[in-house]
Amino acid sequence: MSFGSAVKKFLPTYQNKMKILKNIRSLPGDSLRVIRRTPPLVFAMAVLSLGGFIGASTVLVRGFRMVENSITVTGASTESFESDIAKWSVQVRATGKTQIDSFNKHKESMKKTMNFLKANGIEDGIKQEVYLGPASIKEYETKHPKTNEIIRTEWITYQSIEIQSNDVYRIQKTHSKITQLLGEGVLVRPSSPEFTYSKLADKRVDMLAKAAKDARIRAEAIALQAGSEVGGLKKVNTGVFQITVPNSTRVSSWGSYDTSTIKKDITAVMGVTFAVK
Repeated sequence: MSFGSAVKKFLPTYQNKMKILKNIRSLPGDSLRVIRRTPPLVFAMAVLSLGGFIGASTVLVRGFRMVENSITVTGASTESFESDIAKWSVQVRATGKTQIDSFNKHKESMKKTMNFLKANGIEDGIKQEVYLGPASIKEYETKHPKTNEIIRTEWITYQSIEIQSNDVYRIQKTHSKITQLLGEGVLVRPSSPEFTYSKLADKRVDMLAKAAKDARIRAEAIALQAGSEVGGLKKVNTGVFQITVPNSTRVSSWGSYDTSTIKKDITAVMGVTFAVK
């Protein structure tokens, strides 16, 4: 082998070794102390195995750096609001021995019911809608349990009144008094009013913005304790909305929408991932 060939073969090996020594000197003090305590034979074998040592040095360096570059937190926002729409239905029933008798009683019962609603400020208008469903009539027969003989025939006429109003408190108040009609011989079956909110779409947008702001505040508080800074937004996972009675702890994985009360709480939850510097 010529002198030039030997130099060319030795030079890359020498350069690699010098590079390794440079990397060793650049390691943190803790790493250098570990290397100094390494038995000579073990250290020599690591040096001879250039690829293995370079890989090991990479692991050591990374051990002193922050691998995770993001943080995920949950932001939440809760507000109270009042419903502005009430839906309510009232069914009026009347019974009679004959079809005509039942229908005549029903007309009288309907008249008393409509007068009652009007007296309480519920009638067709700009802010209210009162819809009368079609009247229906059915024949019911009662038979003797042993002889199967018909012992009584009864006709029942029934009709529903559907009400929608923006005066939610008026509906709530009238609902609590409608059983007064029972004292007048009117068979009424009122449903529970359903209270909803017409501007819920706008409310949801506002709640999501506040939940995102809350998430950033939480992320910044955590990052501050770790000596880091919160960067830009990386990922958002919007959760479901919980619309409940005030101060409720009820939570549903599919979201909830309680319609039993006028006053409600709405809670928005979202998971947000931020970059960390």
